[in-house]
Amino acid sequence: METRQGNVAVEMTVNGEPMVGIAEPRTLLSDFLRHGLGMTGTHVGCEQGVCGACTVLIDGQPARSCLTFAVQAEGCRVDTVEGMAEGGALSDVQEAFRAEHGLQCGFCTPGFLAATEALLAENPDPTDDEIRDYLSGNICRCTGYQGIIAAVRRAAQTRKAASA
Repeated sequence: METRQGNVAVEMTVNGEPMVGIAEPRTLLSDFLRHGLGMTGTHVGCEQGVCGACTVLIDGQPARSCLTFAVQAEGCRVDTVEGMAEGGALSDVQEAFRAEHGLQCGFCTPGFLAATEALLAENPDPTDDEIRDYLSGNICRCTGYQGIIAAVRRAAQTRKAASA
């Protein structure tokens, strides 16, 4: 549906909730989420798709929201860091990152959390090399990555124990 001045209504499900916002067709998903819908957990780092800070899940697949137009997510399910915690309790992935010191400044964390969710959905018991490979598109300038690898491993073990 087109509105005045070429803007369009964009409908999507964000963190399980149907949402509608108005955007120019050239509006990036990261900007739409942050400025149009007030979902500021998605961080914008390099604005070139290199750092991974803006990673969200679109229909369960990791995507760089700084390279995706909001209109491309029309009708899709978009999951952001805001949707991970339930009832005020951290998700298993968030808790693992906290417990294993997989974050420091926290700027890259939303992207790593989204990518980790996608990884564990695809491969519930990844090796350290598989974790490194899958998360290689996300850059952290603070942690040295060891805590991140340990956090993903812990989240995988937690999910494995919960399903046993």
